[in-house]
Amino acid sequence: MGITADIILIIVTAFFFGLVMQRIGQPLILGYIAAGFILGPHTGGIRIANTTEIELLSEIGIALLLFALGLEFSLKDLKPVKYIALIGTPLQLILIIGLGYGIGRWMGWQWKPSLWLGALISLSSTMVILKTLMNQGWLGTLSSKVMIGMLIVQDLAVVPMMIILPQLNDPALGLPALGIAALKAVIFIAGMILLGTRLLPALMGHIARLGSRELFLLAITAIGLGVGFLTHEVGLSFAFGAFVAGMVLSESEFGHQALSDIIPLRDLFGLLFFTTVGMLLNPFFLLDHIVQVLILVLVIGLGKGFIFFFLAHLFRYQNVIPLAVGLGLFQVGEFSFVLARVGLKTNSIESELYSLILTIAILTMVLTPLVSGQTARLYRIKKRWFRHEALEASNLPDTGTGDHVVIAGGGRLGFQIAQVLKHLNKQFVIVELDHYRFERARNAGMACVYGDAAQEIVLEAAGIRNTSLLILTIPVPSTIKSVIIQAKRLNESIDIVARTPGPDHVDFLRDLGVSDVVYPEFEASLEMIRQSLLRLDVPPTEVHRYSDTVRQEFYAHVLDEGENYRILSQLRSAEQQFDLQWFSLASNSPIANKSIGKTGIRSKTGASVVGIVRDGTLMPNPDAAFILKSGDLVAVIGNAVSRKAFCTLAASGYCDLL
Repeated sequence: MGITADIILIIVTAFFFGLVMQRIGQPLILGYIAAGFILGPHTGGIRIANTTEIELLSEIGIALLLFALGLEFSLKDLKPVKYIALIGTPLQLILIIGLGYGIGRWMGWQWKPSLWLGALISLSSTMVILKTLMNQGWLGTLSSKVMIGMLIVQDLAVVPMMIILPQLNDPALGLPALGIAALKAVIFIAGMILLGTRLLPALMGHIARLGSRELFLLAITAIGLGVGFLTHEVGLSFAFGAFVAGMVLSESEFGHQALSDIIPLRDLFGLLFFTTVGMLLNPFFLLDHIVQVLILVLVIGLGKGFIFFFLAHLFRYQNVIPLAVGLGLFQVGEFSFVLARVGLKTNSIESELYSLILTIAILTMVLTPLVSGQTARLYRIKKRWFRHEALEASNLPDTGTGDHVVIAGGGRLGFQIAQVLKHLNKQFVIVELDHYRFERARNAGMACVYGDAAQEIVLEAAGIRNTSLLILTIPVPSTIKSVIIQAKRLNESIDIVARTPGPDHVDFLRDLGVSDVVYPEFEASLEMIRQSLLRLDVPPTEVHRYSDTVRQEFYAHVLDEGENYRILSQLRSAEQQFDLQWFSLASNSPIANKSIGKTGIRSKTGASVVGIVRDGTLMPNPDAAFILKSGDLVAVIGNAVSRKAFCTLAASGYCDLL
């Protein structure tokens, strides 16, 4: 079967090893590399016969990886950490390239392979970090946002590196060639922006109107690979063109759907790419260079970790964040494979350097979950040795916090809750990561702490150990989980009220120990129902009764009719039987235009009138001489029989629902 049999063998083997890696909490790409290693020429077992053809197919995987990267790229992702991402990452790349260059020269290498070593180790692994953060429950924290922001800029830096580094083969000829390549790249990008932003959306709009998913997938694949082929023909990188095509297409209304459709194809061809990487992994090289590899892993890991740690401090990130960033981004990433393949293909680096980088990258990837998992332990040691860094806080009482409420999240919802608590003279502390929201709370005279609520020291600054209630208004499930775990660890008896992103997360939150769950989207829909029914002239009393019933039924359902909620429902039912209820007086009501005393409400029904709303004004506790009028909203107290008797006496309608 030739290459067909090879592809089948690769997919089946990669599936098996990918399953193993998933079970042990490692990234799938390590399974793909392991599959390539098993099927490669160095193991002596089952071997791929058509290695050259598979490598050619893997070039499509590189292009699709960068095409998808262009589709995913958005400046919005960098906004929360824009300074360290856009300024700190280029500085990090320069420092680590310098580190690699120094290591290469120390090992006696020439300047060019030393420079390539620096460029190759300057990149970290987006795939490994995302998987590690998800497994550790840190995704959504400020530490993760800093890491992801820097990784995005690193991934973007691969494109100019792929253009610039091969031109260094002959410096005398390379500088003019580099200038020509840069000019071509600028012209190409300008052309894509001017023509692509108009032509591509129009083309995709026409394809989308045809209603064929297959044709839509074929169109976006043709755009990504076709533009890449065009750039290759004019002397630029194939992958560079695919990236620019994805970036231009991401700005159109079809960007999200294009990314959704291209991901399976990207993953399939990406599997081929990482498998070919594994085929080149030579165990004999590792054995022959074991001391050199281990020393380089140690030096590169410590050097990169320290540089990331230093930069996080330089950009004024404090507490656990510099440590988390340093321990998270020390590895060599998957785009280093892409860049190394370019170097090997253009004869810029020798196969020995390629094998060395490949081995170091795989070892550091495998070590990442283990090393990153030590963040909390090392941070606790650091806190014992050094004084706590000062947190930015405002309006905290001089006597400290205690008997107060902690509000995690100072957005619209959290700020409104804080305003109500302030009006009721209840003490509270807002914990907010967004500095604009922090400033708003501080200017409003509210007690607030700036920081990530998922971090232990931030919660301690907010007085989490002394509070009985934590209100979580944060909408991101991963961040909610991190905050709850830290809060429960610091204060086991704390009650937690949390918003849920959807009904599917209710059991998840209950398992974490959340006391009460609120679903904002449901509450918003219920309010829209109330407003709509009022527009349809349904009496306000019936709207209130209906909405309250719907709320009880919904929360009883999503909470699986737990014992506490059944008790709460019974209490509300008791309120309806013995407490206040509102009735609207129609224009033809028999008691309209009569005083409360003359109507004999108390003697005839057993109910008592405790309030009247007229023209939007509440008049509590009206006396017997108070004249009732049509259109009044009348509040009465009594049991179900009394209230139904009043409804009949007032002829207010809907009495059969009581």
